[in-house]
Amino acid sequence: EVQLVESGGGLVQPGGSLRLSCAASGFTFSTSPMSWFRQAPGKGLEWVSSITSDGIGTTYANSVKGRFTISSDNAKNTVYLQMNSLKPEDTGVYYCNARQVSIDYWGQGTQVTVSS
Repeated sequence: EVQLVESGGGLVQPGGSLRLSCAASGFTFSTSPMSWFRQAPGKGLEWVSSITSDGIGTTYANSVKGRFTISSDNAKNTVYLQMNSLKPEDTGVYYCNARQVSIDYWGQGTQVTVSS
């Protein structure tokens, strides 16, 4: 029943912006810390950003700090990732993650391609 559905990915030129969304259902969203991970071609899973269950605390990987912003909307059970000043190195499949107790839930991923 737990479901995370990412959307908003696509093809964008370097320097451009994208806004990813992760719609959650099947669990209590307001009690779950949420995160974004990404996987570049041929690479392992990389943590990108996290937000606390109350939406107040945020943290970012150094590679995206100052360019990406994570936020959440409890009324919509949705977490967002605003990505600005995109670089080719940001290319990959972006996954939404929810952690409840010691259980991790994952979305299907959305492709982000940054290329000229």
